[in-house]
Amino acid sequence: MSLHLIEGMAVEDTGKGQAVVCVHGLGGTSNTWSSLLPAFQSFRLIRIDLPGCGRSVGHTQGITVQDLQNCLKLVCATLSIESAQWIGHSMGTIVCQHLAQSVPALVKSMLLFGPIASPSEAAREPLLARSQKVRTGGLAGMQEVADALVQTAISQHTRDHNPAAYAFVRESLMRQSPESYADYCLALSQVRSADIELIQTPSLLVTGDEDRVATVEAVDLMCRRMPNAHRLVLNRCGHWTPIEKPHECIRAAREFLKRHA
Repeated sequence: MSLHLIEGMAVEDTGKGQAVVCVHGLGGTSNTWSSLLPAFQSFRLIRIDLPGCGRSVGHTQGITVQDLQNCLKLVCATLSIESAQWIGHSMGTIVCQHLAQSVPALVKSMLLFGPIASPSEAAREPLLARSQKVRTGGLAGMQEVADALVQTAISQHTRDHNPAAYAFVRESLMRQSPESYADYCLALSQVRSADIELIQTPSLLVTGDEDRVATVEAVDLMCRRMPNAHRLVLNRCGHWTPIEKPHECIRAAREFLKRHA
């Protein structure tokens, strides 16, 4: 395994073969994908900590989806990646969609977990409130947000029967920098959808039947809008699909990546 530091971003580069680039979501890191490693054994796997997340440093004040696209393009240029299969979670799925629209040659396929085209209008005000809570409350505010989110972002079944997954999500959230997390919440509250009707990239949208962010209804609508998309719904699963249902996600990833290699 190689660890690259690319303008402050920590980027893990493992394996050989066609490139698969993973983009985590809000509150995540490159470790969001650790549970899915068996699916990537015949690929070159690129896992990125976005600026201000995980081990990465970087200025996040005023950060936008366009800035994140530029970060991903820089990583690919630095690592000589001209085309890749892309995997995203939550916020990362938005970035992947914008990238597929703006640089289609770079995006061979998309496997999107907890996918959203953009936050619903009803979700924008709570994102702003969350940003303010964390910005003013610091670590205590971050803990309050984390404890609230583990009650809503993962399924009841996960909370009752998978304490390690529950602990992982809480730890991932609580280890975020309050300042960077607040900046990302603000960015999400303002982001608009890509023109997903124009995206021809083969895509698989994976959500949970208890996902309150990427609801089954919203993902069905995305599928209808995207010309070459299919969807998969996982039972007794919330928004952190790769963590809550790793075995199902491994099977889906292995089949999808092989089909589009």
